[in-house]
Amino acid sequence: MDQATQNTPAPPDRSPQHVAVVDIGATSIRLAIGEIDVAGGVRTLETLSQAVSLGRDTFSDGFIRKATIEECVAVLKSYRLKLAEYQISDSDHIRVVATSAVREARNRLAFIDRVYVATDLEVEPIDEAEVNRVTFLGVQRHLRRETSLAAARTIVIEVGGGSTEALVVQDGNVVFAHTFRLGTLRLRRTLENYHAPAGKVGQIMEGQIRRIVDEICAQVGHAGPVELIVLGSDIRFAARHLLPNWQPEELTHVPVDAMEQLTREIVGQTDDRLVQRFHVSFPEAETMGPTLLTYVLLANAFQLRELLVSNTNLRDGLLHEMARHDTWTSEFRAQILRSSMSLARKYEVDEAHAVHVARLSSALFEQLRAEHKLDSHYEVLLHVAALLHETGAFVSSRSMHKHSLYLIRNSEIFGLGKKNLLLVALVARYHRRASPQPSHDGYATLQRDERVAVAKMAAMLRVAVALDESRSQRIQCFSCSVEGSRLVISIPQTDDVSLEQIALKQNGSLFEEIFGLPLLLRVAR
Repeated sequence: MDQATQNTPAPPDRSPQHVAVVDIGATSIRLAIGEIDVAGGVRTLETLSQAVSLGRDTFSDGFIRKATIEECVAVLKSYRLKLAEYQISDSDHIRVVATSAVREARNRLAFIDRVYVATDLEVEPIDEAEVNRVTFLGVQRHLRRETSLAAARTIVIEVGGGSTEALVVQDGNVVFAHTFRLGTLRLRRTLENYHAPAGKVGQIMEGQIRRIVDEICAQVGHAGPVELIVLGSDIRFAARHLLPNWQPEELTHVPVDAMEQLTREIVGQTDDRLVQRFHVSFPEAETMGPTLLTYVLLANAFQLRELLVSNTNLRDGLLHEMARHDTWTSEFRAQILRSSMSLARKYEVDEAHAVHVARLSSALFEQLRAEHKLDSHYEVLLHVAALLHETGAFVSSRSMHKHSLYLIRNSEIFGLGKKNLLLVALVARYHRRASPQPSHDGYATLQRDERVAVAKMAAMLRVAVALDESRSQRIQCFSCSVEGSRLVISIPQTDDVSLEQIALKQNGSLFEEIFGLPLLLRVAR
């Protein structure tokens, strides 16, 4: 073999790739195996589901019993064997996620460690924002195809064992996203713990469900057309039962009156009777009635004649993400920024200043990539922090930065989970005054790479704020260059930048501390 042949790299593997997603939920553990083709398309090859009692444990006692942990381990071991049949062994090709039943358990770390020791699978508890994001991505195909949804406000809802996820979409944009801590198993455990009389259980349950319905109605309003897309295994069961020719891949129209009749039949029967009649597991029998009742009550509240049933689920969305590799798409970024802007308006920020500082922050991020070396998704977090850095003024101008931290950290922004929301809140908190300190609330809980990222973003935000010190948005563009041992920011077509120079001198110390570069602002000639 000659030298040229030896140095020629092997051609990339263009064969289809097998990947897998495991979803550990409150009532079952589900596996989806998919095939990603060379164009990034996904085809589901096989799905499996096994009922478990995670939700019963967590929502009753706050922890997962040892017997339940071993039950889950046995299921996951069997899934490991199935993965081996498809020759899926690389951890990069397997994603295992867990929702509220694991996330809220006091012994979740013990559960995660036990699963890893027994199966070599790494369980990732995902929060509500991640579930909402994947749900939105999953229903986008329906929003684009169905003409009736274009002019309507579309409610997308899934009632789970531990929580209820609700999105409201209008003109392709998420205008409301919220997770209600009221799921079917959580509700049933609450009623059991309070020893509600058997004859009153249904009435109390319906009253609790109506609270969610009323809150969604308040967010959506009653002006103009409304459509309702419902998700989840319980509604898929109902669709199969009511529509013999149901096509799971299509958005299916189900009459509300037929759904209501089925729901009343189910709610009025014991779990034992449901298992016998419909051939479902006991965990599934526990959730069917409350879930379908929620959907019926919501449809009736908006006087709808039909429900739209989607087969979209968390596993499908995660498979498509594995195919695409980039979860922070431009469309996802736009949805996050719209949600952030709504929050900024809620707290009556100076919108022109906030938007301009955000634009300057993003420009700094792009021009300083060689210096900060942060992943692209941090640009989104920096932009959001810039939009919201003055929200604290809604409370008081004194300690505004600390009030901003509190308000952002305790708000909901579509697409941002608790950790990313904390990063945004801390960057906003450090837009002025003290530099990050290990003793500061929230900052001390971060990993080192997260602390470094917060400091870098806060340093850039301070520079952007200084560049709009006049609040006139007169500095529209600039260029950054490293000259010797300092960073020079050149401003074209500006006669006087003395105000900005003073502000930069006051606010530039964090940038120099983090990047080792003193700042110089000058007018380009």
